[in-house]
Amino acid sequence: MTTGLETDDELNARHAEKMRKKQAVRDRIMAAKTIEKGLLIVHTGKGKGKTTAALGMVCRAIGHGQRVGIVQFVKGAMTTGEKAVFDAFPEQVTMKAMGEGFTWNTQNRARDIELARAAWEEVKRLIADPAVNMVLCDELNVVLRYDYLPLDEVLEVLTTRDPAKHVIVTGRNAAPEMIEAADLVTEMEMVKHPFRSGVKAQPGIEF
Repeated sequence: MTTGLETDDELNARHAEKMRKKQAVRDRIMAAKTIEKGLLIVHTGKGKGKTTAALGMVCRAIGHGQRVGIVQFVKGAMTTGEKAVFDAFPEQVTMKAMGEGFTWNTQNRARDIELARAAWEEVKRLIADPAVNMVLCDELNVVLRYDYLPLDEVLEVLTTRDPAKHVIVTGRNAAPEMIEAADLVTEMEMVKHPFRSGVKAQPGIEF
């Protein structure tokens, strides 16, 4: 069989040669990457998936025998699929929902600030614990946007932590200073969402 002016054998041989060259380039790139360090990772943007992606990293850490602390700044205590999973690994994961809902639910700025401070103190404790490999600060960007915590204080703790410790920060509207300090930043862009078509949050998808 021929494809255009080439036989299948010729096409396959050309493809194999192209992939060999690509692999050689890739191997040279990978050989130059020798640094191993704790990362400050930021998931932001208006699209769905910021917390979901972060929790996926937590699952990876569990698989490698690491210990992880999760602090949720805005989300209140509720039954979630991920909580049920992480509860099966009590020696590796602690997950604390320390908020009471979004600001439009609470409608109490003083209370929101009090809860944000309590959650931040727990984050600082986890960051200072040498036995914890990874700390997830879920929706921290949101409380920073509302000035519930001083950005300078947060950045000081994050940038002076143990250099081997990973920290993940999620939430919309990450401050430019947070983005600048981060090693890895991903912005989730919403293209289409079922909520706009009247579909409610569902177990296994949103929680």
